[in-house]
Amino acid sequence: MSDLFDRADIEAPETAHPRPLADRLRPRTLSEVIGQDKVLAPEGPLGAMLAAGSLSSLILWGPPGVGKTTIARLLADATDLDFVQISAIFTGIPDLRKVFEAARLRRTQGRGTLLFVDEIHRFNKAQQDGFLPHMEDGTIVLVGATTENPSFELNAALLSRAQVIVLERLSPADLERLVQRAEKEIGRALPLKAEARAALIEMADGDGRALLNLIEQVAAWKLAAPLTTEALASRLMRRAAKYDKSGDEHYNLISALHKSVRGSDPDAALYWFARMLEGGEDPRFLARRLTRMAVEDIGLADPQAQSLCLHAWEVYERLGSPEGELALAQAVTYLALAPKSNAGYVAYKAARDMARKTGSEPPPKHILNAPTRLMKDQGYGAGYAYDHDSEDAFSGQDYFPEAMKRPVLYQPVERGYERELKKRLDWFARLRAERNR
Repeated sequence: MSDLFDRADIEAPETAHPRPLADRLRPRTLSEVIGQDKVLAPEGPLGAMLAAGSLSSLILWGPPGVGKTTIARLLADATDLDFVQISAIFTGIPDLRKVFEAARLRRTQGRGTLLFVDEIHRFNKAQQDGFLPHMEDGTIVLVGATTENPSFELNAALLSRAQVIVLERLSPADLERLVQRAEKEIGRALPLKAEARAALIEMADGDGRALLNLIEQVAAWKLAAPLTTEALASRLMRRAAKYDKSGDEHYNLISALHKSVRGSDPDAALYWFARMLEGGEDPRFLARRLTRMAVEDIGLADPQAQSLCLHAWEVYERLGSPEGELALAQAVTYLALAPKSNAGYVAYKAARDMARKTGSEPPPKHILNAPTRLMKDQGYGAGYAYDHDSEDAFSGQDYFPEAMKRPVLYQPVERGYERELKKRLDWFARLRAERNR
C-alpha cells in the first residue's frame, strides 16, 4: 500500500523552463558537499555515524544556504531510509499525524523513514513534544533544520534525543569552488573581471544558494566584454546582510559590540555598531546598551562615561537618523578608550547576594533614630557619633548589623578615577582601624 508521502520514481517531462542552476548542481553524494568538511569528514560526527552504520536523530543548525536540506537528503540515501520533507511553516498537527502514520506503515514493510523538518524552531512546544514517542520507538529518524540557536528555540526533551550539528557559513574559498562548479555546468566562464568575480562572491555573504542564483543571472547576460566591479554593482543589488532584530544574530552582534568595548578596541566596536545599524537595528536599543556598558564595564573609573552616553542618547532623540547616529558612534569610541573597571558592578552584586542571605538582620541600634521615649529606653541612638563633630568629619563607627562581620564589597582598581577613590577608601580604612583600636 503506497502513501501520500512516497516520491514517485517518474521522470518529470521536459518543459520550456530549464531546472534552476541550484537544483542542477545539488550534490549527489556527501563527498560533493562544499564547506562542511568538519562534520562530514571520517572523524567528524556525521562521518563517524555513517561509518558505524547508525544514524541518530539530528538538529542541523546553520545560516541559510549552507546545505542543510541537501545533507539531510543525502543522509537518507546513505542509510537507505525513505526521505520525507515537511516545513514547520506549513504543517499542523493533523498533517503530522498523517506523516507519523505513513512512517509506521513503512516500518511494517521493513522500511525506515528519515523525516526532515525545515524551520523546526517554528513548531510550538506541543508540536515539538509530538515527535518524541516516534523518535523513541524508532518510527522516524528526525533531522531538523534551523537557523536559530537550538538552546533557545527547541525543547530540552527534544534536544536530549537529538544531536546538534553546527554547519558553518561558506567561506570565500568555498564559494569560489561553487563558482567553478557552476561554470563547468553552464559550459563557460562568467563574464566578470577578477575583482568583479570577488565582488560577486562577497555579495553572496556565505550563502551558497544565493550565490548560484546570482550566477544564473550573470550567465544569462549577453555581454561583449567582461564586467568591472562597478558595472556588476549597477546590474545587481547587493544582498542584505543576514540580521534578525529579534533572533540569534541580534544577540551575537550586540555581544560582539559589548566585548569589543570591554576589550578597549574602538575599531572593532565601531564595526559591530555599524553592522547592527546596517541591519536595521533601532538606535535607541544601541543607546540603551551603550549606557549599560558605561555602568557595567567602566563605572567609577570614568564617571563621565555614563553622562556622555546619556547625552549622546539625548542628541539622537533630538536629531534622529542618520545625524544622531554620529553621537552614538562617538560614545562607542569614548567607551572603548575609557579606563575599565567593574569594581562597582561586582560590589553591587556581592551586596545583593549578602542582602539575600542576611535579609532580617536589623541595623545596629546606635544608628537608629529615637523619636519616642520607649525607643530611647530600648537603646536606639545610644552612642551614635555625629561624624561632623569628629576629626576629619569621620567617626569610624561600624554601620553593619551587629551580628555580621564587616565585609569588603567595593574594591576599586588602580585605573582612571578609581585610583583616587582607592586612595580615599584606604585612608578611611586606616582611620577606622585607628579609632576602633
